[in-house]
Amino acid sequence: MTWAHDVAGNAVATAVFDGVTDHLVIESRASVELTAPAWPVFTIAASAAQYPFVYTADEWTDLGALTVPQYPDPDGRLSLWVEGFVMARPTDTLSLLKDISNGVFTQISYQSRETEGTQSPIETLDRRWGSCRDLAVLLAEAARTLGLGSRIVSGYLSDAEECLFGSAGSGSTHAWVEIFVPGAGWIAFDPTNRSFGSLNLVPLAVARNIEQVTPVAGNFVGTNVDLISMEVLVRVESASAQDNSLLAPKGGADLALV
Repeated sequence: MTWAHDVAGNAVATAVFDGVTDHLVIESRASVELTAPAWPVFTIAASAAQYPFVYTADEWTDLGALTVPQYPDPDGRLSLWVEGFVMARPTDTLSLLKDISNGVFTQISYQSRETEGTQSPIETLDRRWGSCRDLAVLLAEAARTLGLGSRIVSGYLSDAEECLFGSAGSGSTHAWVEIFVPGAGWIAFDPTNRSFGSLNLVPLAVARNIEQVTPVAGNFVGTNVDLISMEVLVRVESASAQDNSLLAPKGGADLALV
């Protein structure tokens, strides 16, 4: 197994197998300390407090493709949908981003979907339902439609109000969005759960496109009936727990992710 970093700085492990096997187990363990505040206060630069604003030349260069929509919108339907949240020009930047994220939450029903692939933003708007990755793609594209830099985040979601991973999109990997606002930096928005800020979010990878943050990717040699089943299990427990019970993390406490 070899380790490397991709263009976004994510750690990537590549495994090559010498022999034949009838099963594969990938186990990842991490100790995580959650310190993000429940009510974050973002110090946004004065130049970006009101939308529309202009990134500096360096910011624009570094953000690059993160500001460019990744899906076609030939009829301008996504642009029209996003414009419905812009009440005035200028308008408060953070309030606008919250409104769009909340709009995804209220207008699109969350449905867990284990099938391969991601819906396009137009498909999600048409169907009015989607998984966490579909909602994340819609929000990221909405921000890019406004000329803002956004990236997809893949990781885990823990809900301190529940005994388990209790929010929508929990129990496996989760997807959300980070939008770059000068002064504040990358601000996390989770449209699946109508939240912003990094509370209860454990990021593992960031990328321009949702396919670039797939937790596990690869291929195998065999017949079309060889893949009998696949199971994903996420377990979280307090670092101080002495048993295997599933406990809700406390603010600032260590977590053991298995």
